[in-house]
Amino acid sequence: MNKLYGLLLMCVFVPLGFAAGDTEADRVKDSGVVLREILNIPDDIPQDLIDKAECLIILPSVKKGAFGIGGSYGRGVMICRGGRHYTGSWGPPALYALEGVSIGFQLGGQATDFVLLVMNVKGAESLLTSKVKLGADASAAAGPKGRTAEGATDIVMSAEILSYSRNKGLFAGVSLEGSTLRSDGSANEKLYGQKLSAKEIIRLHKVKAPRSAAALIALLNRKSPKNLSEPKSLE
Repeated sequence: MNKLYGLLLMCVFVPLGFAAGDTEADRVKDSGVVLREILNIPDDIPQDLIDKAECLIILPSVKKGAFGIGGSYGRGVMICRGGRHYTGSWGPPALYALEGVSIGFQLGGQATDFVLLVMNVKGAESLLTSKVKLGADASAAAGPKGRTAEGATDIVMSAEILSYSRNKGLFAGVSLEGSTLRSDGSANEKLYGQKLSAKEIIRLHKVKAPRSAAALIALLNRKSPKNLSEPKSLE
C-alpha cells in the first residue's frame, strides 16, 4: 500500500512532460525534431515571418498538470540569431520554461508542441533578462498560417511574440496570453557545465553550442539564413 501511495505522489509532483531518463540534451534534440516536423507541414509558419524573427522558442510536449490540476509546465529552448543586431547565423540555445494556468484549458490533456517567434529586439531583450508574462510584459498573438503573412491583422503584425501549437496532428496559431516564459537556470547549468544566464549564452556567446543543438542550428541556418527585418527595427 505504501509503495502504491509513493507511486501516486510521484505522478502528482513530476510534470507529465518528462520521463525519468530525460536530459537537457534530449530537450535540445527534441526541439530540433519538433521544429523540423512543423516546418514540413504544408500550411505551416509563413516564411516571411521566420525571416523577420530575431529568435525562436520551441517547447516540445507541453502537458496539462497531473490529475486534472489546471496548471501546466513545459520546457524547451530559445535560440536567436547572432550578431549585435541579430543579423548573424543562429547561435547556441538556452533552455527555457513555460508556465501558466491558462495553457491547461487549451491542451485538453494531450501533449502539445509550441513554437514561438520573437519578432523584434525589444521582445528578445525582455526574454533574455527577465521572466516575461505574455500579454502583459510582452505583446503576444496567435500566429497566422500559410505561405505568407499577407492578410494578417495589425494586432498580429505588431505583436512582439507570435505563437503556434501542434496537438493531435493539428497545427494552428494559439494564444498563450497569461502564461509566463523564463530562463531555466538550473537546466542551463547542467547542459553547459557552468552557471550562465540566457544572455551570456545567446548574446555574449560565452559557450559554444552543444552537440545536441547541431541539427536545430543547421535547420535554421538553412531555412532562414538572413534576417529580413527592416534595418531600423534592429537598431
